[in-house]
This record gives sequence, C-alpha cells and structure tokens, in this order.
Amino acid sequence: MRGRPRTSKLSRAEQLRAAKRAQRHRERAAGLATLELRLPREQAKRLRVAAATPLFGKALDALLDEVVVDIERWPTLRELAWNRLDRWIPASEALSLYERNWRFVEPKRVAKEEAELIAKLRARHGA
Repeated sequence: MRGRPRTSKLSRAEQLRAAKRAQRHRERAAGLATLELRLPREQAKRLRVAAATPLFGKALDALLDEVVVDIERWPTLRELAWNRLDRWIPASEALSLYERNWRFVEPKRVAKEEAELIAKLRARHGA
C-alpha cells in the first residue's frame, strides 16, 4: 500500500462527515447560528471582508440597534406589544406601536432611557 498509513478505520468521507457534525455541535454549544443571505455580488464581497475585521461585531450591533428594537428591553413597549410573539421588531414598527397606543401610556412611568429611545425613533422614522 502506498502513501500514509491508515490511522482510522473510517473512510475519508465518513471522517469528514463526523468532523463536520462535531463542528456544528461545537458552534451550537457556543451559541452561534448560520444565516444565509441573498445579496448582490459586490455587497457580498464587501460583507465577507468586513466580517473578517475585528470591529465587525460592534459595527453590526450598532446597525442592528438602529434598525431593530428589542421589545423585552423596554417595559412600556413590552406592555404595548403584549400580543406579539417575536422579541425583535423593526424600529419603524416600534415607533408606530408607541404612537398608535400612546393613550394607554402613563408618561410619568416611562423611564428616561425609554423616553430617549422614543425621541430617537421619532427623529429617525417620524413624519
């Protein structure tokens, strides 16, 4: 027999399958998830390069904070969105919820941070 001696009884395909399964298990245990996006080719290239930079996580968090609102983080919004299953909603939809249901809100009970969020949403998405 030529080449390297066999160290495993499994075929190469089975070894690769087992290694991939172990990798997916490690990623799940670390709280990572895979997301597939359909983007124009140039944006995909830019995103791939950006994802490799050390500051990408912080920049992505900043972008997501502007685009999406976490209902669980804001008590008044949580009360207004009592019937929603999703934890995150688009920022424009959060502003709409506040505006449509403002008659149910006691302004004195709204925390300073949440009032700042509402002002930020109005500035960015208000008419």
